[in-house]
Amino acid sequence: MTGIGTGIVLRLLHDGERDLEQDLLAGAARHRTDHEFHHVALDIARWSREHAARLADAGRDHGLDLPGPRGNPSPGALAAFREKASEALGRRPDTGLLLLNDLRDLHLAAARNSLHWEMLAQAAQATRDERLLALVTDCHPQTLRQLRWTNTMIKILAPQLLSSV
Repeated sequence: MTGIGTGIVLRLLHDGERDLEQDLLAGAARHRTDHEFHHVALDIARWSREHAARLADAGRDHGLDLPGPRGNPSPGALAAFREKASEALGRRPDTGLLLLNDLRDLHLAAARNSLHWEMLAQAAQATRDERLLALVTDCHPQTLRQLRWTNTMIKILAPQLLSSV
């Protein structure tokens, strides 16, 4: 059994990783004409899926019942509209602004997860929980890579897209 605070962070991080996976997959579907974004988003969504599964396992060790990974995302009406618009518009400025919006949201979600990984690491160190610390050591670097990717994409795309609108 774990402390209430550690359990809260485990649950928040688990839910955050599940949400980030779904957001990456939905973004990849919406922006399939931007091949770099599409393929990288699909690849790094797998990291969040793995993180959620590993957090669910760790949760059981700490008395929590965290669900496994979600199924494939079912895009809502707005997501379906964005996907069709992306295909129709290709790389027009409107599509670019949608991509920047998605990258911003993905970046903020990954940043939130990174902070939760940091909190979990601190709790694991304080309680000398080696298994939890090993989980953080394995997973957090991938979250940091997700953050760097979104940040780099924003730096590359923002100047051109924002100055052309």
